[in-house]
Order: sequence, then structure tokens, then C-alpha cells
Amino acid sequence: MDLGVRWKIHGDGRSPAPGAVVRPDERLSWPRTVGLGAQHVVAMFGASFVAPVLMGLDPNLAIMMSGVATVVFLLATRGRIPSYLGCSLSFVGVAAVIRAQGGSSATVTGAVFVVGAALFLVGLAVQRFGARIIHAAMPPIVTGAVVMLIGFNLAPVTASTYWPQDQWTALLVMLFTGLAVVCLRGFWSRIAIFLGLVFGYGISWAFDRIFGKIHSVDASGKLTDHWRLDLSGVSKADWIGLPHLHGPSFEWSAILVALPVVIALVAENAGHVKAVGEMTGDPLDDRLGTAISADGIGSMLSTAVGGPPNTTYSENIGVMAATRVYSTAAYWAAAGFALLFGLCPKFGAVVAAIPGGVLGGITVILYGMIGLLGAQIWTNARVDLRNPLNLVPAAAGIIIGVGNVTMKFTDTFSLSGIALGTVVVITGYHALRAFAPAHLKQQEPLLDEGTSRYDDAKS
Repeated sequence: MDLGVRWKIHGDGRSPAPGAVVRPDERLSWPRTVGLGAQHVVAMFGASFVAPVLMGLDPNLAIMMSGVATVVFLLATRGRIPSYLGCSLSFVGVAAVIRAQGGSSATVTGAVFVVGAALFLVGLAVQRFGARIIHAAMPPIVTGAVVMLIGFNLAPVTASTYWPQDQWTALLVMLFTGLAVVCLRGFWSRIAIFLGLVFGYGISWAFDRIFGKIHSVDASGKLTDHWRLDLSGVSKADWIGLPHLHGPSFEWSAILVALPVVIALVAENAGHVKAVGEMTGDPLDDRLGTAISADGIGSMLSTAVGGPPNTTYSENIGVMAATRVYSTAAYWAAAGFALLFGLCPKFGAVVAAIPGGVLGGITVILYGMIGLLGAQIWTNARVDLRNPLNLVPAAAGIIIGVGNVTMKFTDTFSLSGIALGTVVVITGYHALRAFAPAHLKQQEPLLDEGTSRYDDAKS
């Protein structure tokens, strides 16, 4: 069985010729391949170690399991789809809601484990029936609205938790990160979030030296005098050691909050497969179902031991586009680096020490960008918001999701925020479509036009 772990040397192994592309089944010399792997690790760092911190999970375990998930993905797709599976930011809002309801880390990972299982089943269905089942259930108006409400639902977390810890640091970090995203070019723009965090560390350290302790709420919400940057845990941490593991706990209320994120993950995977296929010139539509299932398996493995879920990373697509090196060997190297970082508790202590004000400045931009990905889905699919069939369910669902509206059914069961907003968008759209006049039922563009050839191949 070909598992995609054999690579041909590209050219002389040193550097591609002008205009040449290093294909997934090729590689450069091992030192250069390892260097490219390190570059992929840096690209994924910005979001991958922020996500577990925002979810209240162990960043060491998160990085280590991202390496494991990447290996699983490469083996499942047999080396045809170069991709790194980093920690998914789509679940940050879900984790915040579950914890606000009294849930623990085990409750969070249990709910997300179920989402990984659902994603795996969606992938199997796509392999069997084709991508048309995705488009039928989740047309672009639905997908965009759900992604948007997931992102914007996070706004209160920034406003009430992170920003008040140090408003001036948050403001400076927000401005610096915004400038980095807009003004930097190439690879540096891809790690703008990471650069913003480094800047925030430096500013927090300088403010502690200049102004002393700050009088504000700390991470627990208590009003105290405290240092902005507390690195006491770093000196106590070991250089080598296993991260903390814990099993998942399953609660229906948490699972219902998390399940809507499946829609966002399907959209991310479809877009990733299409982008990689276009860059490499290799039609990958027949691997869409496999990619979705592999993502689901990776998330299940991670959450089963207490880590966060994973998803394909667009940051690493940017690295490939810049270098024109699509070798999966580089991703194997990146996965190896991630495993090593996961075994260094001191690294995790540095990540866990990120000041709240720094996270405030970062999340103002990051959460908004997540939400606006929904608008991008609408734009790419040319969704007509003048059509009330599109406008009404999206408008209602987004307001419910962003405003955390609650619908109480019994004393022990209720739906709110992300879960309720998603239900309203999906059921509202299909119910209205059943009764809408014919002139409003125009053919919806596909979620991802690149999957249409996959449908043809299956029919």
C-alpha cells in the first residue's frame, strides 16, 4: 500500500528552477526539507498556541497533538494533500460558552470529540454520495451565516475578559497587529498574529519595569494589583516532560453547543482541498471526503487525551504559495518538530504566561476575522442578500448567535447562542424554501465549485 512516504528528489535537491514547482511526492535535500518544516511550524504557531490558551487547555498537549493529527492526515490522504492540522479557532466560542455554563476542560473536550466524530461521518458520506449532500444541506447562505455567528459570538469574551485586564496594552497590540497584517509582505504577513504576541510580551515587560504593577482585574476576574507579565511558572517548569492528559466527559448541553462548528470545519476543508488542488495542478476532488474524515479522526485523537480539535491551516497554504514547495516531506518534518515542542513543559509555561491585555488586542482582530470569513463565503458564492429567502434566516440566526439569545424548553434543557442560532439558520432556510414562490428559489452556487468534478466522477 502506498502511504505517500516515498519522495523523489526534485532537480539537484537544492532549489527549484525559476517557475518550477516541488510536487507533493517530491522533496529537496533533507536539510532543506527540515528547514521548510520548521518554517511551517512557525507559520502555524500564531493560531495554534493561542487557540488552546483561549480554550483553557494545555498548549503543550495542543502542539504535540497537532503533530499527531498531521501525521494521520498525511497517511490517510496518502501524501496527495500537503497540509498541517493545527488547533482550530472555530471552537474558541464554544469553549467559552461551555465554561460559562459551568463546564470543565473534560466537558469541553468531550463535546468537541463528538464534533470530530460527526466530521468523520460527514467525510464518509461525501466519499459515498459525493459533495452534493453538503451543498443540499448547507448552501452558502447557511454556511456563511453559521461561520459568522460563531466568530461574532466571541465579542463579549474580548470585551469582558481580556481587554479590561490591561486596556492600553490591548490597544497597542491591536494597532501593531493590524499594521503587521496590512503592511508586511509574504511570509511575515502570515505570522502577523505571532508577531503581535511577541510585541505584546515586550510591551508588557517594559510597562512592568516603567510603571510597576497594574491595578485591574486579573485572569480570574478579581480586582488586584498584579504584574502584567508573570513568568514565575516558566522557571519552575521542566525542560522535558509529558503534557497533562485527561479524558473527555460527555454532556448533552455542551455537545449541542459544539455541533454547529461541523459546518465551519466542512467549509474549511473544502476550501483547503480546492486551493491545494489549484496550486499543485492535481485534481483533488476525489480526496475531499478522505480529507474531511482524516480531520475528524485527528480531532478525535486529540480531544480523547485532553487536547483541542484540529483543522487544516490556511497559514501553511500561504507558505507553500510563497515557496512553491508542496512536498509532504516538509509536513512530516513539521509534525516532528511539533511533537518535540509538546514534550517541553517550559515552552508551555511561556505560552500560558501570555498577558490578558495582549490577548485582548489580538482577539479583537482575530475574532472579527473569524466572523468575517462568513461574509467571504457569501461573496465567493455570490449570495444575493436582497432575496428574502436568504436574508431572513441569516439575519435571525446571526442576531440570536451574537446576542446569546436563549430558548428554554424545560427546566433542564435549553438552547442558546451558537447552537440556537445555527438551528434557526438551517431549519429556517429549508422551511422557508419549502413554502417560497418559485422565483425566489434560484439555484444556489456550490459551497466549493472545485468539488463539482467530484460529483461528476461519482455519478
